[in-house]
Amino acid sequence: MNFEIPYGKQLINLSIPDANIIRFKCRDDKGQDLKEEQDLIISALANPVSSKNLAELAHRKKDVCILVSDITRPCPSYKFLPYLLKELKDADVSSIKIVFGLGIHRSHTQAEQLKLVGTKAAEECKLIDFDKNKCRYIGSTSYGTPVELSEEVLSSDFIIATGNIEYHYFAGYSGGAKALMPGVCSYNSICANHSMMLEESARAGEFAGNPVRQDIEEAGRMVKIDFIFNVILDDSKKIIGAVAGKNNEALLAGINIYDWLYEISSAEKADIVISSAGGYPKDINLYQAQKALENVKDIVKDGGIIILAAECTEGFGEDKFAEWMQNAKDFEGLFKKIKQKFVLGGHKAVAVSKLLTRARAILYSNFDSKSTGNMGFEKIDDIGTFISRKLEDNKDLRIAVVPNGRFIKYC
Repeated sequence: MNFEIPYGKQLINLSIPDANIIRFKCRDDKGQDLKEEQDLIISALANPVSSKNLAELAHRKKDVCILVSDITRPCPSYKFLPYLLKELKDADVSSIKIVFGLGIHRSHTQAEQLKLVGTKAAEECKLIDFDKNKCRYIGSTSYGTPVELSEEVLSSDFIIATGNIEYHYFAGYSGGAKALMPGVCSYNSICANHSMMLEESARAGEFAGNPVRQDIEEAGRMVKIDFIFNVILDDSKKIIGAVAGKNNEALLAGINIYDWLYEISSAEKADIVISSAGGYPKDINLYQAQKALENVKDIVKDGGIIILAAECTEGFGEDKFAEWMQNAKDFEGLFKKIKQKFVLGGHKAVAVSKLLTRARAILYSNFDSKSTGNMGFEKIDDIGTFISRKLEDNKDLRIAVVPNGRFIKYC
């Protein structure tokens, strides 16, 4: 069987004997009614969930703020922003600004901002990178998280949250109010929210009982997100679903679609799992690519192998993550350390470290052998050659191939 594995801006071609492949049961076995992207966008805006349409809601607002994803996210904001702007033009709003939800990520170049939003939005709107040093405290959630938000966002009189819906390894799902928390929140807010990732119910595909996600929802209600627009993507980052309307009703409608498309199951576990983060930009660094490891971890047998293809042109992507990853082989030590004091960046290293206690992790990336070994991974230079050698040792190996690990939930 032939596979194409996303890697950076390329595809890795891989061939594995049919007899060794584990086949998954998927919700979309009966197929789906594929529509053009623009039709999905227009339909979502014309049929908002539990809400009036955008033009009516935003009528003559003075300062509209659209929250969009940063460069590390695959969300194709440039595809749907022209449609949102048309609605806002019909609403006769005074000004529109686009705020990029950086969280703790790096700032953008002007070229990156333009690439993310497109020419039309860049010409008609003020483009602003979230500044973590300009936040205001507005209260705390019932979980004790201080909600310290961007002054630029709080000064607006109409807020639109955009993004794409996909599984998130401890927040349950992306999308909805996640554009706000952690997108445009202070380090303190993000740290407090993410500290709950250590709880058992903070996992991919869990919404109602997930403390991290429900904390995010509370923050969204405190600020009052006026409208959301979320998309669902396929492996090639094409829009295959869209929802708009009230948060979180519209988000839940989108989650139902997403689960229907991407939940998978199997009667057996794999000796080897081969996956990727989905290529650029999700594998721009290991900080982002790590999420794919979490999404496929339950597919592999104890003592099995997970191979992650992630280019990581920007290396680790976050300083604290890089520092903590040097001790990823010591799960007990890292877990004790983060229980004493939660550290953003360190939290991802703990997740990797926990995975390494039950499976071998192999990385196909730009990292050299020394760096890969220091973080507890093994390095390979060719996935196909590695698999061929393993099959020579054991012709009965069971192999699972998940070309885009960030999309799926194994159940």
